Amino acid sequence: MVPTTLPELRAQLTEFFVETYYVASPDELQPDTPLLETGILDSTGVLELVAHLEERYGISIGDEDIVPENMNSIDRLSAFIASRR
Repeated sequence: MVPTTLPELRAQLTEFFVETYYVASPDELQPDTPLLETGILDSTGVLELVAHLEERYGISIGDEDIVPENMNSIDRLSAFIASRR
């Protein structure tokens, strides 16, 4: 199911991070948790995340899109995905 609201996007992304990046629990990952600064996401993880987003949400992500303004929190990722659909 493709989410239609920002809360649905946030929930799906949180679940992905918990399963993929070994975040202990959804409660540990708040919508504004900085993914890069906390070490949840590293350079290899960014590449994996981009591949997941392109496949899951049917969007195209260029190199110019891979910036902290788009990728550094669940909130920013949700807004970025919503802007691409």
